[in-house]
Amino acid sequence: MLPAYIYFLGVGGIGMSALARWFNANSYEVEGYDKTPTDLTVKLQEEGINIVFDDSKEALSEKLLSLPKEDVLIVYTPAIPSSHQGMQYLKENGYTLKKRAEVLGMITNDSFTVGIAGTHGKTTTSSMLSHILKHAGKNVSAFLGGISTNYGTNMLLGDNSKSDHIVVVEADEFDRSFLQLSPNVIGVTSCEADHLDIYGDEEAVFVSFQEFINKLPQDGQLFLEKSIKKLTPQGKVALTTYGIEGGDVYAENLHVANGAFVFDVKINEIKLEKVALQMPGYHNVANALLAMSIALQIGITAEEVRKGIESYKGVKRRFEKWVDTPNKVYIDDYAHHPTEITTFIKSLKALYPEEKITVVFQPHLYSRTADFADNFGESLSLADDVWLLPLYPAREKFVEGVNSEMLLGKILHNNKRIVQDEDLLEEVKKYDGKVIATVGAGNIDRFIKDIAQIHNE
Repeated sequence: MLPAYIYFLGVGGIGMSALARWFNANSYEVEGYDKTPTDLTVKLQEEGINIVFDDSKEALSEKLLSLPKEDVLIVYTPAIPSSHQGMQYLKENGYTLKKRAEVLGMITNDSFTVGIAGTHGKTTTSSMLSHILKHAGKNVSAFLGGISTNYGTNMLLGDNSKSDHIVVVEADEFDRSFLQLSPNVIGVTSCEADHLDIYGDEEAVFVSFQEFINKLPQDGQLFLEKSIKKLTPQGKVALTTYGIEGGDVYAENLHVANGAFVFDVKINEIKLEKVALQMPGYHNVANALLAMSIALQIGITAEEVRKGIESYKGVKRRFEKWVDTPNKVYIDDYAHHPTEITTFIKSLKALYPEEKITVVFQPHLYSRTADFADNFGESLSLADDVWLLPLYPAREKFVEGVNSEMLLGKILHNNKRIVQDEDLLEEVKKYDGKVIATVGAGNIDRFIKDIAQIHNE
């Protein structure tokens, strides 16, 4: 039994905010803290959630401190540093603190749950599946790692008191969070080395994913991207593989037409021809195959699946077109791993084969940049022109010698340079090409609206 008052430390995070919205919508009293105001914290405040931006113990809510400790639950994210004064006070004074993932597992445990996991692609796939289900009129809740363009939120709210309730969860591997879930169906989009500051090496990543798969019940369903060889279902769990070029489910006659990726797909005995995916990208075709396969397995009709996927508008910061005119194109993407950057640039080239592709990339985390420096160089080399912003460290402390200058030397052509944050908008004003893209998971998004305005003039 959860208490009626929930306090979030890091409420503005994409996963935390979805959880806060669920509690708020279900008549819990919700308050929270975050480091700085953002568009997302403003939205939460508009929805009635009180938020402070001061980490001192003096800034803790009066309501929180006035309630008996057993009537309070503190939910926190691992991104909150141990030096956070408010969290130190709450720990020292005997409050109950739980990680976001544990609480998410608690509130979804009694519902039919679909967990979408993967080092890449899980946000898009989970939002695709959620949209197909909601578009088909299903009783669905969804906890997403991005803002759905169709709904303008990262949380869909169904009626969890009914037996037909379906929950779609983006199952996050960071900090092994997904091991707190109890899924009935699992889809895995990818499994590669990432978050090595948490896992140490690639093998530990695979072990954690296998542990997640092992949580499926005997009548569970596993959907696996065909290139992932190390992961296997246990017992009687049913396995379906998928991929653009092979697997039990695959795309045929894939081509670009009028800005959409068009393909045929056969899933079991059902064949859908000329499916038009409005969210570009070869990787997004693969994501769509997974979402469509799970939706059909759940019981959505083929025609409803087609209507759902063709009306899907994407996720904020996932191949998001901000400017799309005959003379100028500006696209923003959250890609922050070499594999993601490779698929993003290849998809850009498929859409604009005659144009120069300029990519503005902000490296994210010292650890990730150091671990994959050579791979970043190879992936960024696919762009015709590369502008590197200074590295965004996020939660990490300074590491000598790991920076954008180091990455610059890894790029395999000479059309590359460092651009300081304060100079970026002036460089965009001088840019005379057609296609420009911003890429990264740090705070590069603070430039998006200004770049769009400049590129639209």
